[in-house]
Amino acid sequence: MTIRNIYFLIALSLFYSSFSHSNQPIKVGEVKGTQITGVTVSDAGSVFVNAPNWRDGVQFAVAKLINNKFVPFPNNKINSCVAESDVKDNCFLAVQSVVAHGDRLYILDTRNPQFKGVVDAPRIFVVDLHKSKVENVLKLSNDAYHQDSYINDLRVDNKTNRIYMTDSNHAGIVVYNLNDGTSYRVLDNHVFTKSEVNKLDIKGVPFIASVHSDGIALDRTNDTLYFHALTGYSLYAINTSAIVPGLDSEIEKNVRLVAKTGAPDGMLYHNGVIYLADLERNLIQYLTPSLDLRTLVSGDKVSWADTFSVYKGNLYYTNSKIHLAGEKVDDMTFEVFKVPLPNGITY
Repeated sequence: MTIRNIYFLIALSLFYSSFSHSNQPIKVGEVKGTQITGVTVSDAGSVFVNAPNWRDGVQFAVAKLINNKFVPFPNNKINSCVAESDVKDNCFLAVQSVVAHGDRLYILDTRNPQFKGVVDAPRIFVVDLHKSKVENVLKLSNDAYHQDSYINDLRVDNKTNRIYMTDSNHAGIVVYNLNDGTSYRVLDNHVFTKSEVNKLDIKGVPFIASVHSDGIALDRTNDTLYFHALTGYSLYAINTSAIVPGLDSEIEKNVRLVAKTGAPDGMLYHNGVIYLADLERNLIQYLTPSLDLRTLVSGDKVSWADTFSVYKGNLYYTNSKIHLAGEKVDDMTFEVFKVPLPNGITY
C-alpha cells in the first residue's frame, strides 16, 4: 500500500468519525402525553405518526403533522375507538405501524389492545392519500395470526404484490397476498424469528421482556427481506421468492445471517444501506454493503429510536422512550426527529 493510499484511508476514517459525532438531529414535531411509535413520510412530504393502544385514554391512533400539531388522520371518527378500546370493525383499535407507500398510507392495526389478546382479525387499513379516505381494509386470515400475536411492522412489495409483516409477540413472518387476499405465516416460532435474550440494558435502565421478530426492511432491487428480533443481535435475510406457504424446515434453508448488530427496533433499507437502531447504546447505525456497521447519530436525542422513514436526504425517526414509560405518560413528551443521511457515499 502506498503512502498516498494510507493518507486517503486515514482521511476517510476521520471523515466518518467526525460525521457520526457532528450529525445533529432536528426536531420535526412532538406530542405530550401520547406515546408515538411509528413515523412515515409520504412522497409529498407529509409526516404521519401512530400511537399504540397500550394504556387508557390514548388521544389518537394515527395523526398527521399539520402546522406543528398532530391532527387525527384521516378523521376523528375512525380514531375515536382507541381511547376506550371500543371494538368496531371500521375503527382503529390498536395501531402499531404506519407506512406511506406510493399514494397510499398502510395502517397496521394489531387488534390487540393493551396486550390483552387479539379480539378480531389483525388488519391493514389502506388510505388513499389524495382523498384522505380509507379505500380498503385487508384482514388477516385465521391461520396467519395467533391469539397472542402482535403484528408489528410492514413492508409493501410491488414486485410480488405482497405485504410482509413481523409478529413481535408470537414470533414469525406474516405475508398478505394482494392478488387474492390470502395470508399466511412462515418461520412461525422459529429460532430465526425468536428473541435471543429476555433483558436489555439501556444506558443503565433495564428493559425486561422477550420481544421477537420486530424490525423489518425490504430491498426491492435485490428482492431481499431483512428481519430482526428486538431483543436479539442477529440480522437475518431471505430472498422474497423463498417466502411461500410450506414447511419451515424448507424455508429456513434460504435464511442467512447477515450480521451481528445491536438490539434494534427501527429498521429500514434505503439505497444499499440498512439503517437500524442500537437501543442499548442510544444509537442509530447503518450497515454498508461491505457490512461495516457505522454510527449515524447518537446522544440524548436518541431515546429508543422506534421507526424510520427517509425523505429528501433525511432519516426521520421517533423516540418512543419505551424503557422510560410507565403506566402513565401524561408528563412525558415524545418526538419525531430528522437527521441527514451519510454524505460522501457513492452507493
